[in-house]
Amino acid sequence: MNIEKLEAFLQKHNQPKFRLQQIQKAVFQESVSSFSEISTLNKDMRKNLEQEMKILSFEVEKVLASKDEKSMKALLKLKDENLIEAVLISPLDGVWSACVSSQVGCPLACEFCSTGKMGFIRNLAAEEITDQILFWNQQLKTKKEKVSNIVYMGMGEPFLNWEEVRKSLADLIDEKKFNFASRSISVSTSGIPEGIEKLSQEFPQVNLALSLHFGSEARRSQIMPINRKNNLEALRQALKKYLAVTKRKIFLEYVMLSGVNDSMDDADDLIRFVKSVEKLQLMHVNLIRYNSTESRFHSSSKERTLKFKEYLASHNLGVTIRKSLGEEIQGACGQLAAKK
Repeated sequence: MNIEKLEAFLQKHNQPKFRLQQIQKAVFQESVSSFSEISTLNKDMRKNLEQEMKILSFEVEKVLASKDEKSMKALLKLKDENLIEAVLISPLDGVWSACVSSQVGCPLACEFCSTGKMGFIRNLAAEEITDQILFWNQQLKTKKEKVSNIVYMGMGEPFLNWEEVRKSLADLIDEKKFNFASRSISVSTSGIPEGIEKLSQEFPQVNLALSLHFGSEARRSQIMPINRKNNLEALRQALKKYLAVTKRKIFLEYVMLSGVNDSMDDADDLIRFVKSVEKLQLMHVNLIRYNSTESRFHSSSKERTLKFKEYLASHNLGVTIRKSLGEEIQGACGQLAAKK
């Protein structure tokens, strides 16, 4: 919701300052989907608000839900007709994690990612990012539940849109708005050292996830072009600085690609990288079985993934095989392509 526009509206209609707090509470905390639902406003005020502005900065084109209703994906049309996708998953009963997009498309062109194949169209404004949370809270209202956790793992690279992402983070933890705890929010990057440093300085309690996927410079550069500019050595130094400032655990995302990065040699490369960052107790690897896209890649088998996990664990690495939700509706990691 556009707070500046709302403030201008209230000033235009000579409303007292407490009206802003009333509306913010209804929108951010009570998850109303229209101004007409705000009973603390008189009928004329509600009508005028409905005519002059909208709560969400986009129109909802389509919502898909998995059969078990543990995952949902929304196709959202922005005011300029561009499309983005947002995802909601429930890994545990009563727990809902919202995966938000920060860009339309993505400029990084990772080979295994559908979003990367779209190319980069534009950055999202902070309002367009946080409105994805407003939307999911509206959807969950009938269940009398709300979003529990937020991950910046949707479309785009958050650190290449830092100014708007930082504004959205500030709004999400603002007590007068969403009032999320910083530790319930995670920002995922494909490897932007400057962004990692800014996150540690400005939001040290927000979780950091690094989409690593390779422990070899050559292999990572081949599949993830960002590594040619920001290589593993640069990331190693950025992670060391991050740990020195925050003393918070870092989550390393590692998608398992059959015959590409799932051999024991690949595991050794990963082990060397993780141990070179030091503070091993603050480094945790999440193994993710590849979700099918229109690419040449295939997922490692369950057996191979388990063997990889056990090998990492035998070398004292914290490691988990992350449960994948959303593949049924093309809403899992790497599958977002904003298609109608």
